[in-house]
Amino acid sequence: MRPAPAEPTPQAPYRELTFAAVAFGVLIGAVMTAAFVYVALKLGFTLPGSTVAAILGFAVLRGLLRRGSIVENNINQTVASGVNNAASGVAFTLPALFILGADFSPVPVLLSAIAGSFLGIVVIIPLRKQMIEFERLRFPSGIAVASLLKSPGAGARQAKLLVGGFAVAAVFHGLAGAGVIPEEVGINHLLGVPEYIPLALSVSFASLGAGLLSGKGGLPFVFGGMLAWYVIAPLAMGAGLVPSPADLGIATANADYEAWATWDVLYGRMLRPVGIGILIGGALSGVISSFPALKSAITSLSQARKAGSGPGDEMPPAVMVAGVILSFVVLFGAAILSGGEHLGIGRALLIAVTGTLWLGLAGLIVAQATGMTDISPISGMSLIGVTLMFFLGGGEVVPAIVLGVAVSIGIGQCADMMSDLKAGHLIGATPRLQQLAQFSVAWIGVPVAVGVLYLLWGDGGGFGPANPALSAPQGTALAAIIDSLQAGAAPLDKYVAGAGIGLGLGILPISGVGVLVGLAMYLPFPITLTYGVGCFLAMGIEPRKGSRWMGTTMVPVAAGFIIGEALTSLTVVLIQLAQGASS
Repeated sequence: MRPAPAEPTPQAPYRELTFAAVAFGVLIGAVMTAAFVYVALKLGFTLPGSTVAAILGFAVLRGLLRRGSIVENNINQTVASGVNNAASGVAFTLPALFILGADFSPVPVLLSAIAGSFLGIVVIIPLRKQMIEFERLRFPSGIAVASLLKSPGAGARQAKLLVGGFAVAAVFHGLAGAGVIPEEVGINHLLGVPEYIPLALSVSFASLGAGLLSGKGGLPFVFGGMLAWYVIAPLAMGAGLVPSPADLGIATANADYEAWATWDVLYGRMLRPVGIGILIGGALSGVISSFPALKSAITSLSQARKAGSGPGDEMPPAVMVAGVILSFVVLFGAAILSGGEHLGIGRALLIAVTGTLWLGLAGLIVAQATGMTDISPISGMSLIGVTLMFFLGGGEVVPAIVLGVAVSIGIGQCADMMSDLKAGHLIGATPRLQQLAQFSVAWIGVPVAVGVLYLLWGDGGGFGPANPALSAPQGTALAAIIDSLQAGAAPLDKYVAGAGIGLGLGILPISGVGVLVGLAMYLPFPITLTYGVGCFLAMGIEPRKGSRWMGTTMVPVAAGFIIGEALTSLTVVLIQLAQGASS
């Protein structure tokens, strides 16, 4: 009698949620948070961090530690992107308080930001099955990350390219900071062109790298800068719509000071208010164009409740409910702490409810829009949320902006969480483990982002109320709007004209173009022009090399450029602080 065949040995499950993946994800996420705060203060927007985390994850988890599965690296990139999501929310809103000279404590800012981070995750998790499995929304960033995760052999090579880009950017930024090479290269003086029509490039590899990553998608931003400085500026000066420094009683001792004063008047009296109007119009057009996404999101939410989830698919509903309640309580406490005796319990409760509801509504819109196009009106939604809370809070600036930090972070978390879950779905990851990982550590990015912002831009960096090298266009726009509302002296003609342009741009088939054009008016144009060089380089290289080469070679190099300049700048600030403390 033959012996019965031996039963096959059961295969051990792939390693997924491990200490190594979570710890390394937190480390990468914290580094990217520091880098992306710098980028947001310099350019007015940030970039996805999942690709960088996935590249470095393969290099470390599989290369150095000789371990690590695809789904384990997916946990690493999920954690890293969840942590660095705080960068944009903090850098878009918090600088406004510095600009306005507000007296505020960082404690309610931290509480509000952490609550917003959790709230953004819990309000979007119930929609995972509907958006990803039933509607099969694309989430292009999630698809790109999944493709990278499926090709672990390329990870080591891409990590070397990223390190190379980091080194190049660090060297050039260090040389520019030391005065060995100029920070800008211009030809105005050679051609006899006025300084207010800038023909100059910024020596900024962060700007160049951001353009390389954006490609043709970044052209609206570049064209916005050109519209401001090459069209509106000369027309306004030629038509006499902008007073000269002499007309305003500004004494100009020499030609250089007169050129600067002329630029300052042109920017403050013309470009900035028109840019604010375009930003407002662009944000409104984004909301209007998002109505179909909102309708679809509400339908998805209704269907998701009916469909439910299989056992073990999602985190328990009790966790979701508890997360919403606890986050709301923390937001209410942050409003009380930031508003002081001027706000009152009733108004604090009102803006906490408004912030929570707007975060959920805007988060649904943004997640749906991201799933369809990968472009979402986060900044416009945040701007509208802060303005709403400003009016409902009786004109109290600090609590409106403090809770605005939570709204901005929470909206970003909605889009980021769903994109990460899309990548996990494509590689067979466990949704519940991804949700648990991000839910557990996403708050870590908040103190990193707030601390870095204080170092780079606040009094903590020794620069006074602001660092002139970083224009913080999003925060500047928010502060300008709040300031004009408080003063009751807004230049309505320019706001209305700009709003008309912003709404008109909304008819173009490019999501968020109005917001990008408005923001471009806040940046020194040499930075925008360097970004544009990166966009045009990417557009010229891709047809020759192909999209695959761009993803495997250009993306890590460009990411290295961004992180290299940002961390070098942060290191310089830390050295300056150490020298100041020792002296």
